[in-house]
Amino acid sequence: MRLVFTLLLSGLFLIYSCAVCHNNIPQSESVVSKHGLLKVRGIHIVDKNNETVSLAGNSFFWSNPYWQGVKYYTPEVVRWLHRDWHTHIIRVPLAADPRVKDGYLYQPEVNLKAVERLINAAIDEGIYVIIDWHSQHAEKNEKEAIVFFEKMAHKYGKYPNVMYEIYNEPLKISWDTVIKPYAERVIKAIRKIDPDNMIIVGTPHWSQDVDVASKNPINGFNNIAYTLHFYAASHFEWLSKKMEKAIQNGLPLFVTEWGTVKANGDGRVHLESVGKWMQLMKKYKLNHCNWTVNDKTEGASILKPGASTKGGWTEKDLSPSGKLVREYIRNWQAILNDKYTIIP
Repeated sequence: MRLVFTLLLSGLFLIYSCAVCHNNIPQSESVVSKHGLLKVRGIHIVDKNNETVSLAGNSFFWSNPYWQGVKYYTPEVVRWLHRDWHTHIIRVPLAADPRVKDGYLYQPEVNLKAVERLINAAIDEGIYVIIDWHSQHAEKNEKEAIVFFEKMAHKYGKYPNVMYEIYNEPLKISWDTVIKPYAERVIKAIRKIDPDNMIIVGTPHWSQDVDVASKNPINGFNNIAYTLHFYAASHFEWLSKKMEKAIQNGLPLFVTEWGTVKANGDGRVHLESVGKWMQLMKKYKLNHCNWTVNDKTEGASILKPGASTKGGWTEKDLSPSGKLVREYIRNWQAILNDKYTIIP
């Protein structure tokens, strides 16, 4: 039996067909048990059967207490995102930037406890999880990053769910002389403990200059992908051209963070640009996580202020961005299979 739906969402028609849809995903076979350890092969990410995988999910907010996003670091929220949104991957941003005074570098225990709560919840749900060293100055704290990822590799390296993102968003600094050498040293430390799980490397200029990284990629290590970030209301064709150039050069990309709004995390949803970026991610079968699981009063938050920290959200709890992002994540596999069509 097939059903066909037409939805009107903030002026955007969303049309798709699917087998009978359910609110809960059957738990007999999780996404991780189905796909196993993810690996880089050429420009694609493949599963244990060497089939290309493109997963959609959510990035949580910073782990430090000040910005309050950490209140959504609960197993219940992970469970809701998985079973209602059909989220197959989450990103957990450890607040590791030296400018964040209640972050991991200053309050390691509270931040680590929060991050591990989400990692454990993702493993329990059978979905993938990116452990993100969320900093724009990671080269200044290389020793701390190495110690942290060694700890994560020892504790979680045995799980195929886990991936390591070792530098969130480098600023306008050199790939050749700063970012790449930092990445090679952190990767070397991880690989001594965990030889297999994917490592994702940030790229210059807030993880936009992937074309620069593609000219001098990291060699000598297996299963390495590279970060691309975009915000639909700020990043247009000039960035998509950089993306396509990097792919043409053979660089495997992972969109660990994208937003429907401006790069500052605020503003209105840019429907047309979001649609174009979704088509590109579909074309190249990219994996992606949306920013962000939070109720902060800004455009990128998927929730309205006061939404439950236990999940169970209704449409009234979702921001305009949250409503749109839920439809994309929930139906991403249908989009990939041409069973979901976007009409601006």
